[in-house]
Amino acid sequence: MPEPTEVTMSATLAADEALARRRLAGEQVLSMASGEIGLPVLPALRAKLAAAAGLNTYGPVAGSAALRTAAADYWRRRGLSADPGLVVCGPGSKPLLFALLLAVGGDVALPMPSWVSYAAQAGLLGVRPIPVETLPGQGGVPDPDRLREAVTAARAAGRDPRSVVVTLPDNPTGTIARPDTVRRLCEAARELDLVVISDEIYCDLVFDDAQPAVSPAVFAPERTVVTTGLTKNLAVGGWRTGVARLPDSDIGRALHTRLVGVASQIWSSPAAPVQEAAAWAFTEPPEVVEHIRASRRLHEAVARAMAARFAAVGALLTPIRATCYLYPDFEPLREHLEAAHRITSGAELAQHLVEAYGLGLLPASAFGEPGRSLRLRVATSRLYGDTDEQRTAALAATDPVALPWIRASLDRVEEVLADLVASRAPRPEAALHA
Repeated sequence: MPEPTEVTMSATLAADEALARRRLAGEQVLSMASGEIGLPVLPALRAKLAAAAGLNTYGPVAGSAALRTAAADYWRRRGLSADPGLVVCGPGSKPLLFALLLAVGGDVALPMPSWVSYAAQAGLLGVRPIPVETLPGQGGVPDPDRLREAVTAARAAGRDPRSVVVTLPDNPTGTIARPDTVRRLCEAARELDLVVISDEIYCDLVFDDAQPAVSPAVFAPERTVVTTGLTKNLAVGGWRTGVARLPDSDIGRALHTRLVGVASQIWSSPAAPVQEAAAWAFTEPPEVVEHIRASRRLHEAVARAMAARFAAVGALLTPIRATCYLYPDFEPLREHLEAAHRITSGAELAQHLVEAYGLGLLPASAFGEPGRSLRLRVATSRLYGDTDEQRTAALAATDPVALPWIRASLDRVEEVLADLVASRAPRPEAALHA
């Protein structure tokens, strides 16, 4: 019998658990490894879920008619035509992405860097990801010219690439690919006969309303699948709900049939009470719109303040345009880091920061970059407070970075970075319990 596929824990979840163990051991830690949004549930949304608690039947595999219709209308308001009959709901966008890779089949091209689970999911399916570098400052979308080269070379070597994944806006970089880059990506996908899987879970967290992320579905509507959910915009990751919009084309209808078949064998149907609450949220009543607007304002203020701390010590950053993520590059500090701390890789840098200072971050290697890279992924979404009272105050604040608990986290990072780049190794007494 063949050996089972090696399965490793998601880097973000593993980092969260490791930091939790340190906290339980009495260490002072600051967690910026996970992208979980640390905000309270909108009260009206919580009430919808509670009212639906009596719904205990499976329901349709693809999701309730109410949720599929609400999701389709959500996309239509963003300029994307959507047929409720071609919407599939699942227990989170993450399982939907896995099921989509299975339904499409073949190898998959991925942006490099990219979210930690894309390549891992491909590996679980027994296919090899094809990493394709992104253009500077345009994370999440493979360079179209390099995509052509990589897919052509893969096919010449006997491989079978059938899809390309894009992320708009991007995790880990917090950037957004330009519309022209997305257009050229779609032209390449059409020429190469690739399905485009567009992960748009962060689309509602673009800072500037006048410059939204432009979906590949605008340029290649016949071959683009769009996924989203409520995990990021409404901070309900534990509710596990996601939706996928399949194209109204022969490609889309065939893929829909396979995707529903996969869903029927894996999760049967999404949780009915969560579907009821999600259907209401996707109609975007005023309180949902305002809650997301406040969340976006908070993310921007804290992420930009954090970016200033990293830039001040010489790390390179591309200006962030969305989400709660930074992707600082310590390459200008390579010589110092090696001389003072014997650090030559991102993994060593991340390990040093957590062991010496209790600062939890992820190295670029977790996102598919070479181990030598000194980039780190920084998530600010857990810095909004330790209680719902603090998090609610952060959400309502006109100047959230002035709140004492957020200011304390920013000051701690500033102190750690200053010590890191000083011309000496960190003092033992500065570690962990500062």
